[in-house]
Amino acid sequence: MFDFARLTQIRIESLAGLTVALALVPEAVAFAFVVGVHPLVGLYAAFIVGLITAMTGGRPGMISGATGSLAVVMVSLVNENGIEYLFVTVVAMGVIQIAVGALRLGNLIRMVPFPVMLGFVNGLAIVIGLAQLESFKIENHNGTKSWLPIDDLAIMICLIAVTMAVIYMVPRLSKRVPAALAGIVVVSTAVILGGINTPTVGDLASISGGLPAFSVPDVPLNLETVKIVLPYAFILSGIGLIESLLTLSLIDGITETRGQKNRECMAQGLANLVTGFFGGMGGCAMIGQSMINIKSGARMRLSGILAALFLLLFILFASSLIEQIPIAALVGVMFVVVVGTFSWSSLRIIRKVPLSDAMVMVIVSAVTVVTDLAIAVVVGVIVSALVLAWKTARHVYVSPGFGTTLHRSVYNFHGQLCFASVSAFNDLFDPASDPSEVVIDFGNSRVWDHSGMEASVDLAQRYHRAGTRLHLLNLSENCQNMLRKANVISTQDSSENPTYQVTVSNLGSAD
Repeated sequence: MFDFARLTQIRIESLAGLTVALALVPEAVAFAFVVGVHPLVGLYAAFIVGLITAMTGGRPGMISGATGSLAVVMVSLVNENGIEYLFVTVVAMGVIQIAVGALRLGNLIRMVPFPVMLGFVNGLAIVIGLAQLESFKIENHNGTKSWLPIDDLAIMICLIAVTMAVIYMVPRLSKRVPAALAGIVVVSTAVILGGINTPTVGDLASISGGLPAFSVPDVPLNLETVKIVLPYAFILSGIGLIESLLTLSLIDGITETRGQKNRECMAQGLANLVTGFFGGMGGCAMIGQSMINIKSGARMRLSGILAALFLLLFILFASSLIEQIPIAALVGVMFVVVVGTFSWSSLRIIRKVPLSDAMVMVIVSAVTVVTDLAIAVVVGVIVSALVLAWKTARHVYVSPGFGTTLHRSVYNFHGQLCFASVSAFNDLFDPASDPSEVVIDFGNSRVWDHSGMEASVDLAQRYHRAGTRLHLLNLSENCQNMLRKANVISTQDSSENPTYQVTVSNLGSAD
């Protein structure tokens, strides 16, 4: 029996792929200009990275290609060392990303808190929106840029408004055609038939070219090259993986499915490894194009594969046609993406969440706009971790334990003993006023780090100086080992190892 549902999905995937391919062209060209290389370097990267990640990646429906977050890092590399060093850096970047996936480090993205995720989404939406403002400018003879003349600016704004209106209206009339594609076709037809004078893709650069050719980067194989390449390779691989994995998580939430993070890391690495040998500038996941694809109904690998193949066809055969598409139509599509990507609900809940979470969202969004995504995410995770540590430090206390007598005090310690809570932990005990024997039970707590262990050593020393016999109960195995190495505890009293008169009893699995 013929499967009409599958045929319908293939049609959706095909049209979504075509829409994405059209949206890839101006960004790939623009990012190539940012780096200072030929537009085909960006287009080849979009084709190769998009094709390989679509075929082998861990998130069907996600689109990858040349991105601005990587381009801004590549600028100084190309300016200082030339384009061949860019290609070998992209190869090294790919090797590092493959290693990250093979070591299953992609799961570390789980450490990114939800407020950081919201900040990432909002910040990236703002970045995408601000990037479109360059389309409203024109380059002067001296190389500077200024806003379009008022008449041209008005025409462009009107065309953008029409594109957005079509995109919002089409789903109400029919869902058989992707709304973004309909907007591009309607406005492009109006501009071409109406002879409207407005900037087009061809005004950016010619996208005509041949098939990408294999070549080994022409750089000397010596230690100096390694010193130049490796720092950039690590930075680029980190940025690429963070953006890709966060985009993967975002799509997971929209589609209510689960992608494979480590597989995506390896796919991104393989794509960049190949791209470097075929004259491409490398890339990673593109949240804007991914949102266009997902919102168009694509859920399979087919849309990403076709988007890459369509892009290659544009380069080989249809460059003259694609170059007639008005920039305004593509800007309109990206503005719709901005509206759809921005988490408007975060503005509504910002007063309802803890102040620290609200601050993290704002900080990550701001840092994303001012610097780049990787720094913003790292800053967000660090701030979130410090906030958690601060909150943890405020919730440590002791309660009287069973067996307390006039000459013996028993304390049950509650809370998390780590670097942030050490000061509060020390304030809980007063060796000078305690009796000759003290028992501290760690059964209701955990010792997390070296600072916590050192705090235990320091406490033992304080009680030793006060002439008090100290017993530590239910310490974790890690903490026990550390204290033994420091000659602070022993399971027996011995003249050969008097330690600090600390004994350990009832050693359990509290940690």
